[in-house]
Amino acid sequence: MSRETISQSISIVHPISLSHGKNAEVWDTAGKRYIDFVGGIGVLNLGHCHPGVVAAIVQQATKLTHYAFNAVPHAPYIELMGRLTAFIPVDYPVSGMLTNSGAEAAENALKIVRGATGRTAVIAFDGAFHGRTLATLNLNGKVAPYKQKVGVLPGPVYHLPYPSADNGVTCAEALKAMDRLFSVEIDVEDVACFIIEPVQGEGGFLALDIEFAHALRRFCDEKNILLIADEIQSGFGRTGQRFAFSRLGIEPDLILLGKSIAGGVPLGAVVGRKALLDNLPKGGLGGTYSGNPIACAAALATLEAMTDEHLQTWGSQQEEAIVSRYEQWRAQGVPYLGRLTGVGAMRGIELANADGSPAPKQLSQLLSLARDAGLLLMPSGKSRHIIRLLAPLTIEPAVLEEGLDMLEACLKQLT
Repeated sequence: MSRETISQSISIVHPISLSHGKNAEVWDTAGKRYIDFVGGIGVLNLGHCHPGVVAAIVQQATKLTHYAFNAVPHAPYIELMGRLTAFIPVDYPVSGMLTNSGAEAAENALKIVRGATGRTAVIAFDGAFHGRTLATLNLNGKVAPYKQKVGVLPGPVYHLPYPSADNGVTCAEALKAMDRLFSVEIDVEDVACFIIEPVQGEGGFLALDIEFAHALRRFCDEKNILLIADEIQSGFGRTGQRFAFSRLGIEPDLILLGKSIAGGVPLGAVVGRKALLDNLPKGGLGGTYSGNPIACAAALATLEAMTDEHLQTWGSQQEEAIVSRYEQWRAQGVPYLGRLTGVGAMRGIELANADGSPAPKQLSQLLSLARDAGLLLMPSGKSRHIIRLLAPLTIEPAVLEEGLDMLEACLKQLT
C-alpha cells in the first residue's frame, strides 16, 4: 500500500500497517499478531474496541452523528459534562468545555488564563510535551523535532527544570532556578500561569516531586498565578488513580484532558474552577466539532467502566507485574538496563550505558527486536532512551506476562 500521498514530516515508529485489534492485541495487514504496549500513545487505557465503548458508539451513530454544540446544544454533551465534572477529584465547583484533542485543550486553557488574569507569560518545564499546535510548541521543553524550522512561537514562555526522583533534579534545585527566573528574566507580576505534567509523558515518565508540587501551589496562591495540570497522558487511570495530581496532594486550577477520555475517539477537555471557565465573553470558547455526539457517547461509556475499584485493581496488577519483572532483570544483570521511572501503571524503563549515560542506539535496536518478536513499544525521554509502557489497563494478566517475556528476551539480545 503506497504512502506517497502522506506527508514525510510525519515520523513513524513502527513501519507496519494495522488491520484490527482487541484489548491489548493488534494484527497487521499481513495477519501478524502483536502485543500492544503502546496503546495509541496512552489513548487506549480500556484497550482496543472495548465492548461498552463500541456499543455506545454504534447506538449514538444511529441517533445523531453530529451537531455543533454552540449552534444547538445536544444531550450527549450535556450529560458528559455533568458526569465528567463529577469525576474530577477536587473540592471546588467545576465547569468545563470539550475540545477535539489535548493540544486544543491546552490552547483554550491559555485563552482562559489570559482572560482571567490579564497577564500573558507562561512558565513550563524542561522535558514537557503539551502538543504540536503553534502555541503549544512553545510550551514543550524540547526543541527537536517540534520547534525546528517553524520560527518565532507565541509567548512569552519560560522553562524551569522539572524536579523528579526519576531524573535527579531536586526540589531545591528547581526552586533555586525559579528564584533566578524571577530575579533575572521576568517580573512575577507578568506571569499568568504555570503548566505542568504530574507525570511527564514524552519526557520519560518522570513523576513530579511532591515537595515541589506543594511549594509551587503555595507560590501560585501567594502571587495570584494559576496552576494548570496537564493530565492528557497521565489521566483516566494511567497511574491507578483517576488523575495523577491526586498523589501530589494539591488541586490545580485548570486540568487538561484528552487521550483515554473516550476510548480511542478524538476528544479532549479543559475543566477547572467555574469562575475561570466563565470569564471569557460569550463565543470566546467553542468549536464546530468540539464535543461531537459520538465522541461524547464513547466518553460516557469510558467513565462508566472507570470505577475507582476497577482503576485501583487494574493499576495495582500492572504495577506489580512490571516492578517485579524489572527487579528480576536488575538482579540478573540484564545489560543496558537503567532506572525504572514513573508511578503506578505509568512506567518507563531507561536504557543506559555502564557509565549511566543514555543508550538511544540500544533503544532503537530494542524497538526493532521487539516488533519482530510481536511486541510494540514506544520510546520517550530527552535522548529517546526510555521505553514507555502503555499497555491497556484492561490487559489480561497472561497477555501482560507474555509481553514482558518478549521484552526480557529482547533486552538480553541488545549489543
